Amino acid sequence: MPNDNGRRASGKPRPLYQRVKDDIAARVAAGDWGKAGRMPSEHELTAAFGVSRMTVHRALRELSAEGIVSRIQGVGTFVAERRPRQEFLRIHDIADDITARGHCHRMRLIVLEAVRALPNQALGFNLRPGSKIFHSTVLHFEDDVPVQLEDRFISPRFAPDYLQADFTSETTARYLMRLGPATAIEHTAYAMTPGQNICELLEFGNTDDRACLVLLRRTWSNGIAATQSEFIYPGSRYSLGSQSLLDVNP
Repeated sequence: MPNDNGRRASGKPRPLYQRVKDDIAARVAAGDWGKAGRMPSEHELTAAFGVSRMTVHRALRELSAEGIVSRIQGVGTFVAERRPRQEFLRIHDIADDITARGHCHRMRLIVLEAVRALPNQALGFNLRPGSKIFHSTVLHFEDDVPVQLEDRFISPRFAPDYLQADFTSETTARYLMRLGPATAIEHTAYAMTPGQNICELLEFGNTDDRACLVLLRRTWSNGIAATQSEFIYPGSRYSLGSQSLLDVNP
């Protein structure tokens, strides 16, 4: 970690842009420019830090990529609105994420049923087409605002009593994690414009940005294909992210 004289704990000096970036990030965290407030221009920051405009530009570019600031071409740089963020490379119970932020979680069970596997689903579960699998749809709320539509298909080999579970008091994620750990996970994420039914469930208004984030997840537990899930998030209310620790020489 850097110390006050601009050096890393290793003794190596921090790059100049990193020092500017760290200082701006600290001021954002301290609320110097308020929530979603307009920040000084690149020219003003260049003068304030006594560095080149290229240095400031790189610092702001990286802060923008990290979601700390928001840059609008021809308008200026603003403190980014901090949306709830969920780590998507690991399995989380959204209820735990919401309560950890000090907010209230509730859920609405929409569908809980047994269905016949379509050919692609059967292939993913190593079953014959038409075999029975379980299906559930749950809508999750944060402080009464819908933030995730969860649609799951579950292998009866992994969760034989899934249809008997009480998903009014326990989330599907918590129930499935109790049955056994996910020993392999596959993720795919993309953006989409939802249809009318999803818009109604997520309570989009006429003026809302209706872009959604979609996370597809497949899990295996000790060699058993366990779940195929789709999670849909309103893009304006939620974000997905990941963090990895890398052993890389600077």
